[in-house]
Amino acid sequence: MKLNKIAALALASAILLGGASGCGLYKKYETPDNTTLLAQYKEAQQASIDSLAYGNLRWQDVFTDPVLADLIQQALDNNIDLRNAKLNVDIAHAQLRGAKLAYLPSVALAPNGSGSKVFMSPSQSMSWSYQIPLSVSWEVDIFGKLLNSKRGAQMTLEQTEDYRQAVRSQIIAAVANTYYSIASLKSQLAISVSTSEIWKVNVQTMKDLKEAGTVTEVAVVQSEAQYYGILAQITDMKVSLDELNNTLSLLLGVMPQEWSIPEFSKLSVPEIRRESVPMYELALRPDVAAAERSMAVAYYATNSARAAFYPGLNITANGGFTNALGTMIMNPGKFFINLAGSLTAPLFSRGANIARLEAAKAQQQQSMNSFEQTLMNASAEVSNAITLYTYSVEKQTYVALQSEKLAQAADYTMELLQLGSYNTTYLDVLTAQQNLLSARLATIGAQYSETRALINLYQALGGGR
Repeated sequence: MKLNKIAALALASAILLGGASGCGLYKKYETPDNTTLLAQYKEAQQASIDSLAYGNLRWQDVFTDPVLADLIQQALDNNIDLRNAKLNVDIAHAQLRGAKLAYLPSVALAPNGSGSKVFMSPSQSMSWSYQIPLSVSWEVDIFGKLLNSKRGAQMTLEQTEDYRQAVRSQIIAAVANTYYSIASLKSQLAISVSTSEIWKVNVQTMKDLKEAGTVTEVAVVQSEAQYYGILAQITDMKVSLDELNNTLSLLLGVMPQEWSIPEFSKLSVPEIRRESVPMYELALRPDVAAAERSMAVAYYATNSARAAFYPGLNITANGGFTNALGTMIMNPGKFFINLAGSLTAPLFSRGANIARLEAAKAQQQQSMNSFEQTLMNASAEVSNAITLYTYSVEKQTYVALQSEKLAQAADYTMELLQLGSYNTTYLDVLTAQQNLLSARLATIGAQYSETRALINLYQALGGGR
């Protein structure tokens, strides 16, 4: 009789299910295409992946400097942020397993016993009753509550994996950027130290020229001031170099230390030039993928909010061994079994369910807006990196020519001053030497700008997968 009643409840639920099926409770998430940007993204997802594209290259094929490669690998092994990202993936795995196990019945064992005795009858012995029940409860997922929960957990897992990849890409780029920043700064420091030695000689030259009556004491003082200014600049560079070494140490997950990085190191990759940012490249970025997973999570959360409007079917069974049958105690005991089903429909919580559904829909729209913003930010990052790379290459040509001409100008002015030319003053010498130093430092800066652009472009294209 009980089985017939449970069957009737299941049948009623199936009838209601037919009316609910049109609500999309069971439909899987699909990338929306209700805006131009989303439509372009959805189309780009179907494009084939070019394994030779810059963003798809292995980081070992991009950063071929063996010293840098060792540092990147050490960072990937030890970095705290990446470790935490991996732990977040483990947490999401556990949550997904929990969502899947929700489909299975829950089983509980609760043995109990009691004894009683009436003291007015001294001859009566203690009467013991016991029960060893096993209860099983199973929620039948006929309206997709558990299904959407499981799918949402799956999207959350994939999202944490995307975040982990984004952190990995950031670490690779950060180590490479810091590495070449140190190399660039050490190069500028070497030029500044070399220039200070030249200016130390120039100070003595000015003193000799003063003794010869070619220049005045003002020229000597000005040359000394310029010399001390360069020494002050060198101290600033040393402070910045120490900070960069500490930054690299933190990225590698070790205590601060000085790293042996060769001067004038330069990143060499195939020439990269683009006039636009293809959408299919953006679709491969881990942060873009993670933003889309957020849309999927919000989609399933909305479905779960819809499912709350429909009844829940639970089937329970109890069985076990007992010697207590009502008010009687029997020895030996007997086995027993009970089977029941319940269909619970929300009646007075509809207002709360409506509020939850409206909130879920709003959050779903927020996730869509955030995704579009992520796409636009990604496009801007790639465009910025391409522009920086293109003009850094062009700039290097100009600053190299500038440095060459300024070196000639510095030599000419010093020769003219030493020859006693009345058209040349100590101020001309100071200006020429200062301009030459600035140009040499700018040459190193332009080379680093190109390197930084290549690293940023690799990261902007999702490199390091």
